[in-house]
Amino acid sequence: MRKYCLLLSVVSFFTCEKQRVGIRIPTNSDFEKGESFMGLRNDSAFYYYNKVAAGSSDSLLMAMANNRMACIQTDAGDYFGSQQSLLLSLKYLSELKQEDRKCLSSDYNELGNTSLGLKNYDEAIKYYDLALKFSSGKPFTRIALNNKAVAYRKKKQYAQAISIYKSIIEESDKSRQEYARILSNLANVKWQRDSNYNAASELQTALHIREKEKDEWGLNASYAHLSDYYLKSHPALALRYGNRMYETAQQLRSPDDELEALQKLIPLSSVENSKHYFARYLYLRDSIQTSRNAAKFQFALIRFEAEKNKADILRLQKENAEKGYQITFLVLVVLILVAITVIIITLNRKRKQKIQLKAQNSIRESKLKTSKHVHDVVANGLYQIMVKVQHDDNMDKDVFLDEIEMLYEKSRNISYEQPVTDSVDFSGEIKQLLSSFSAPDIKVLLVGNEKELWAGVGRNVKHELKHVLQELMVNMRKHSSAKNVVVKFDQQEDQLLIQYADDGTGLQPGFSRGNGLRGIENRIDDICGSVTFDTHITKGLKIYIRVPIS
Repeated sequence: MRKYCLLLSVVSFFTCEKQRVGIRIPTNSDFEKGESFMGLRNDSAFYYYNKVAAGSSDSLLMAMANNRMACIQTDAGDYFGSQQSLLLSLKYLSELKQEDRKCLSSDYNELGNTSLGLKNYDEAIKYYDLALKFSSGKPFTRIALNNKAVAYRKKKQYAQAISIYKSIIEESDKSRQEYARILSNLANVKWQRDSNYNAASELQTALHIREKEKDEWGLNASYAHLSDYYLKSHPALALRYGNRMYETAQQLRSPDDELEALQKLIPLSSVENSKHYFARYLYLRDSIQTSRNAAKFQFALIRFEAEKNKADILRLQKENAEKGYQITFLVLVVLILVAITVIIITLNRKRKQKIQLKAQNSIRESKLKTSKHVHDVVANGLYQIMVKVQHDDNMDKDVFLDEIEMLYEKSRNISYEQPVTDSVDFSGEIKQLLSSFSAPDIKVLLVGNEKELWAGVGRNVKHELKHVLQELMVNMRKHSSAKNVVVKFDQQEDQLLIQYADDGTGLQPGFSRGNGLRGIENRIDDICGSVTFDTHITKGLKIYIRVPIS
């Protein structure tokens, strides 16, 4: 009878589940395989359901798989294992999700069944109430109420059980099998509450319906109720219905119902038959216990293998992840080494380019310096000699040769860096230099060229200014046609001021600086000074030079 109620509960739940419109019904190949074996080869069904429970990512499907496994475990008498599966199923469900409510209801109903099997009737009633809370279909509601009534009957609280049966019997008339079940249970409880109650008519009505509907599990229950009912009043009838229950239980391969039938037959049968039934009872009882222990072990082994496989998969995934990390690390190291190599090559290339550029700049500077020396020493020196030859008819030959020889020596030493020396009488050198450019028709006047003026001036500044003044005088003789030249020297704080002026042609509009003027500007810039060409005068040329003294 327990198995009948269990299977009816499961079938009713999933039939209603499939009829619901708009509710998601998850499934996969392993779950469908489990469904195909359910009730036929429960060990195979348990195996496939466990695969779903251990490997699916769909929470509702995992909950349904654990629910099915719990039904199989309850049927095998493994109530504690069933409770464990049901608690796992509940873990994957949410009371707030509409699609989870059917499975929630079924889980609580099955927890009620396991509590009923463990004779914990109060717990069973509590779970049946939870099943009713989440039930939305009337067929399943009636099943949960029927199970709750069974718990009340087991507690001998017959009034509560009768009240439940009366509340649902009228709603069950559309299903003859369900009506027969409730009618038989109601009559049986009424008789248990009052042994004088005439339940025969209701029990026989339920029996005839079940015979017509060919409801074998229902017939098994009717035979049990009728055998109990006639036990004292008609022992022969009780024996006949006990024998029918025994035969039906064997056909259904329900050892629990067979044991219940044997318990009825042993006191009602002859001594010889009683011995036979009692021996069968002992054998069957031990066999059931052994079978259930084996089933419990088998279920535990299936779970263990699944967990072991899952652990092996996780271990392999971890090993693969570690290998992946190692490969990633090696790739990263290689990339870093490649990057470092590229950086080194790039830096080395840039360093070589910098060295080459520095060498080229050095060569360019050397060429410019040599060119400047050639211009300052050779060109301007030659021009000075030319001026003397041109305007001094009585020039001494030996003096002329000495100057030529001196210019020759200077030109030989151009390629060598000569240290800048500080002249003892720089004022005299400037006077001699500038005066050398005077002629009968050109007067050169110096103002402020005193020794005290040059006392604090650095040797490098003196050196550059000497060549600047020489360049100015050469340009004057070559280009200006000037008759009068004035070079004025002055000192203001830490600045040396030089003013050059002539009455020549001056700078023509749109003039461009030649090598001489650019050389003057470069030299003044090298000693951090400034040079200004006065372009506002209409005749002659004025140049203002300002340089730091040191």
